[in-house]
Amino acid sequence: MAIKKHLAVSSLLGASFAALGQNSFIVEDLKIEGLQRVALGAALTHVPINVGDNVDDYTISKTIKSLYRSGHFDNIKALRDGNNVIFKVTERPTISFIEFEGNKDIKDEQLNESLDQQDIRQGEPLDKTVIDNIEKGLVEFFHSIGKYNATVDISVTKLPRNRVKLKLEFDEGEAASIRQINLVGNELFSNEELLKLAESQQDLPWWQFMGSDRYQKQTIEGDLEKIRSFYLDRGYLRFNIDSTQVSVSPERESVYVTANLTEGVKYTVKGFDFIGDLLGREELIKSVIPLRAGELYNGSVVTSSEEFIKSYLARFGYANAEVRTIPEIDDEKQEVQLTLSVNPGKRVYVRRIIVGGNQNTADEVVRREMTQLEGAWLSNQNLERSKLQIQRLPYMETVDFNVVPVPGVDDQVDVDFTVKEQSAGSFNAGLAYGSYAGLQFNIGVTESNFLGTGNQIGLNLNTSTGSESISLSYTDPYFTPDGVSQGSSIFYNNYDASKFSLVDYKSTSYGIGTNIGFPIDAVNRVNFGVRWIQEELSEIAEYEQTRVLRETFLDEENPDAGFDFTKYELSVGWSRITVNRGLFPTAGSRQTLNLTATTPNSDLQYFKLNYDSRFYWPISNDHRWVFSTRAALGYGNGYGSTNGYEQTLPFQEYFRITEMELRGFDRNTILPRAVSRIPLSIPGTPNADGTTTGSIGGSEEFDILVPQGRIGGNAKAVAGMELIVPTPFLDEENTSSVRTSFFVDAANVWDTEFNVDRFQNLAPDERAKLDDYSDPMRFRVSTGLSLQWISPMGPMLISFAYPLQKEEDDDTKTISFNISNTF
Repeated sequence: MAIKKHLAVSSLLGASFAALGQNSFIVEDLKIEGLQRVALGAALTHVPINVGDNVDDYTISKTIKSLYRSGHFDNIKALRDGNNVIFKVTERPTISFIEFEGNKDIKDEQLNESLDQQDIRQGEPLDKTVIDNIEKGLVEFFHSIGKYNATVDISVTKLPRNRVKLKLEFDEGEAASIRQINLVGNELFSNEELLKLAESQQDLPWWQFMGSDRYQKQTIEGDLEKIRSFYLDRGYLRFNIDSTQVSVSPERESVYVTANLTEGVKYTVKGFDFIGDLLGREELIKSVIPLRAGELYNGSVVTSSEEFIKSYLARFGYANAEVRTIPEIDDEKQEVQLTLSVNPGKRVYVRRIIVGGNQNTADEVVRREMTQLEGAWLSNQNLERSKLQIQRLPYMETVDFNVVPVPGVDDQVDVDFTVKEQSAGSFNAGLAYGSYAGLQFNIGVTESNFLGTGNQIGLNLNTSTGSESISLSYTDPYFTPDGVSQGSSIFYNNYDASKFSLVDYKSTSYGIGTNIGFPIDAVNRVNFGVRWIQEELSEIAEYEQTRVLRETFLDEENPDAGFDFTKYELSVGWSRITVNRGLFPTAGSRQTLNLTATTPNSDLQYFKLNYDSRFYWPISNDHRWVFSTRAALGYGNGYGSTNGYEQTLPFQEYFRITEMELRGFDRNTILPRAVSRIPLSIPGTPNADGTTTGSIGGSEEFDILVPQGRIGGNAKAVAGMELIVPTPFLDEENTSSVRTSFFVDAANVWDTEFNVDRFQNLAPDERAKLDDYSDPMRFRVSTGLSLQWISPMGPMLISFAYPLQKEEDDDTKTISFNISNTF
């Protein structure tokens, strides 16, 4: 069709349209030509005219502007054919690839994020008008970090089908170093004293290669703020940084920084009061904040007082409270009257709580740990407590939340909780090796988040040298909605103690148990349990420590028979858990106290008391450096009497030490030894054939002592210190699953019932074979390096240890490796 009349040409953004003339006309048809990627329907949404409309120059101009604003087109022409309007367009090319080359200080991820903010991304149309702005912004960034010779070249390469490749080439050059930092105007404090506060370093000699004197604008600004805070915290209310100059050397390889200061004089706080609404809690707030009349003005104290008031009001739903301190300065008296203006704003309520990131865990499991509820007012205290309680779950690696205002409403928010899960158990079958249990075969599952329910299940069959066991346990931490837990277990064990560096005996036991736990508050809990146990002891060698048990239960008609015991155990426990994470915590503590005792109708009557604790103190703000201490104490004994013998703690219930508690020592090596006392027989009268008429027992002073294997004791003490450090060559995002630490361990097990005086009538050589196994001070100590990893198979630990204090017959080991153990 022939074009009869062109529309007028517009210089807008280099586009054109032909002149209509002064007369308007009725549109009979609309067309858009040149579309490739953009759908016709999408383009027409930006055309504000329709068939049948009366249009003129102004209407066509508005339409062209609207099409440009859509961001799809580089060039637009408007043409008229009779009463038909035709828009001829040239689409912007689509970005097919974005490539970076030569960038070191800016990572690809940061560049992509910056480009994305300017709508420059793969698959989107390219707006060439923003290219220059991108180049300028990147050069300014390099200047801010001291790279004044940096250049950025952005090239656009055309590709088939109206596509382009965007390439950013960087020549960063070397960073300029700080040659000198000059402070001008300071008389009260020296340059050296003030520059000690600064992170920036100047003119470092070559041998201090670990330091950095590289210029960075943000670091300098932060250093000046530290100097400002230094003065304000010491009463210099009028302190000011008047100006800052940064001079670059001609070769752009070094910079000189000069800051002009006005120090002023010290001011004292005359008094302070409040204006605004403090919700009737003015006296409480006034008594708690650290501001005090008569003291030197302190900027940090003022700031912390403001933050405390905001935080306190946020506990009651006033999340947007504004607190501003207004100083009234008396320069003549060098005093300042402070007025804290408080505007709590509207109380904010939580509309919805959204949980995200949980792939395996049910929403309900996460939500039941929350103290912040939907429909309630927003409380920063409840939000932080909710985060902490979720993070304590062993199957949660990290937890974050974000408060999002509801659009169009100023008193409602949504709270987004984002969790990152981690393995909290293992499903395994096969062979494994641990330096404690040796070669073992295992099959089973141990899971703290069974099917995403938060319930704990354990089904395990294990066989190793000297030990066979099968167990099934199940715990529901929310047996009732208010947090009452209930658990049950059934087990079977077959144990040969001689295979674990212990005295000779064998134990076969099976039983069933149940427990129930009650929360006292958010961190304290009490537990009650009951177990029925059937146990058989056999092949017990005769030792001094087993003598009482054998004499109490020995069947004189069948002295070689084993001993069968029925035990009914009752237990009560208390736990206090304030750690910030279930696995690899970095702050808080974990403490437990448990008492287990058999009932009077049990064959064995005894009790055992255990206390265990672990404390974590973060040293750095990012919690990558942490100091930790631990302690464990245990004591047990018998009560009552059986068959005329007083009950003692049965030797098979004695406390022991694993190599996990005392690294650097072999399993059970520091335990008291069992002692065999062998009477010396004196032969009778000789016969003619060389035989004797018999023998008679000799005096006890001629008895022979034979120390045997380790047996343990009824008292135990373990202590340790640990410095947790960043794991070398590991990204920060993996620190919650890998942990490196330097440690010092100390432990002892002793027998309070062992009486060394019973052996005083022996010959000196025999007495010398004995140690005083009732001595609680025979501690062994070790130090070393530990590496722990939460692997898909379960927690793994490898330790390199060196004994600092040991005894002659202790067995030590430098390296130990174990699975399913963490500290």
